[in-house]
Amino acid sequence: MNHIHWYPGHIAKAQKQLKEKLNLVDVIIEVVDARIPHSSKYKTTDMLCPNKPKIIIMNKSDVSDEKYNKLWADIFKEKYNCDVIVTSLKNKSDINIIINKVLALSNEIMQKRIDKGLLPRATRTMVIGMPNVGKSSTINKLIKRAKTKTGAKAGVTRQQQWVRINDKIELLDTPGIIPTTQEDQTQALKLACVNSIGDNAYDSVYVAENLIKLLDSQYPNKIREYFDFPQNEKEINLEKIALKRNWILKGEKADITRTANVILSCFREGKMGKFTLDKPEDYGSI
Repeated sequence: MNHIHWYPGHIAKAQKQLKEKLNLVDVIIEVVDARIPHSSKYKTTDMLCPNKPKIIIMNKSDVSDEKYNKLWADIFKEKYNCDVIVTSLKNKSDINIIINKVLALSNEIMQKRIDKGLLPRATRTMVIGMPNVGKSSTINKLIKRAKTKTGAKAGVTRQQQWVRINDKIELLDTPGIIPTTQEDQTQALKLACVNSIGDNAYDSVYVAENLIKLLDSQYPNKIREYFDFPQNEKEINLEKIALKRNWILKGEKADITRTANVILSCFREGKMGKFTLDKPEDYGSI
């Protein structure tokens, strides 16, 4: 299967309901994967909610290339006119920064309520992002695993649960979102590399082969060093890696499937090194 296919029906349904949910919140927290900031960015968020203040979290910075983190953060700040936080969500101070920024962004909204004679209330926020970019981790860190449900509110279905972060912030718990169409197979491939697409949508051998090509073109020294190849090795591929690691099937054939799965796992866990597959120069005027 040399094509990435889209999508489970529940994800399409989640996108359909997204705009409805966005109307319920004051501040949006969008999570992207720092290894593929452009490919994991939900492109239509600003179209759906042009007037909502937003924070972008570039998550998984512990396994992304540090030199590209600031470049992408600066690009996002300028393009989307919002705060960008580069984090791995492992530092408690980063969570406090997120909470403080949500409160700061909602000050004007809360003041307008007071000016209209309305009672003050907790700021309502929502975390959005493609599957497996760290959305659930962000939610869990924000609520400190103490999922205190505040119940359904007017216009909110049973699946749309409000969780109290603290006395001043409530969070709307929502499923991961993903585009219902994806014409750019390069971006689809990168999403598969970081496990942001279900296994049934792609062939692991196809994705691993292309991941090796990406890494070999962008980080040739790192991939050769990790798999113990000399720097002058002309080409790295699944078969060579399988033979090098002695992952052999009957008949002395290289176990390509096992090799592909190991490579994807090692990349996703950061064992192979810190990589960023999206380079700003590849996208021209973003």
